[in-house]
Amino acid sequence: MSSIDLSPATAVVVVLLALGGAAVAWLGRLGHAPAVLMASLRAAVQLGAVSLIIVWAVGRPLAVAAFVLVMYGVASVTAGRRVSPGPAGRWAAVPVAAGTAPVLALLFGTGTVPPQGITLIPVAGILLGGCLTATALAGRRALDELAQRRGEVEAALALGFSDRDAALEICRPPASQALVPALDQTGTVGLVTLPGAFVGMLLGGADPLHAGVVQLVVLVALLAAEAVAVVVTIELAARGRFGTR
Repeated sequence: MSSIDLSPATAVVVVLLALGGAAVAWLGRLGHAPAVLMASLRAAVQLGAVSLIIVWAVGRPLAVAAFVLVMYGVASVTAGRRVSPGPAGRWAAVPVAAGTAPVLALLFGTGTVPPQGITLIPVAGILLGGCLTATALAGRRALDELAQRRGEVEAALALGFSDRDAALEICRPPASQALVPALDQTGTVGLVTLPGAFVGMLLGGADPLHAGVVQLVVLVALLAAEAVAVVVTIELAARGRFGTR
């Protein structure tokens, strides 16, 4: 099965898509036109560099471990900035790790995923990316709710709730919505969406059944990891670890 060619035509299409996305954002006054171009440029540079690094690292266990740690650090910093700029954002590293580490341990410890660099790096990247998004969404929503509904928190305190329990009553329901994208992605796979792992394996020549099994493992693992990340994020927000917005 053929894949996308590395050709000048492909490069032109990517540039046109980036320019088109920026133009739409500008015409629609979304305020993100420069960000679309910068994100596209960064993606091109970073993917090119990462591709070369992975080729070198996959056969070196220490290099693989270092690569995964770098991904974890970037995911934690990015999530922290989204939730709470400043020192309090460092707590975002906790839910990112809490969601990713046990799922990785289960997948590789049971042999479900071969313990090789060529599989560890992409699987860890998928889980870290999912936990990054879940942590950022849950944390921001929790802090926004606590700030906007401060009177309800104080009312709960007046009724005898502890600080943590009062905060949880207010922030947990809205913040739990951070899990909805993962639920929708998993529940509609094959009917609405064909995720990257499935498409990538098909483009690489794998049979559809094998590609489907791999994608199922990835999706369910991602859903479990994000659920843990959301729960831990809400708990940290209720305990005031992220400060206030």
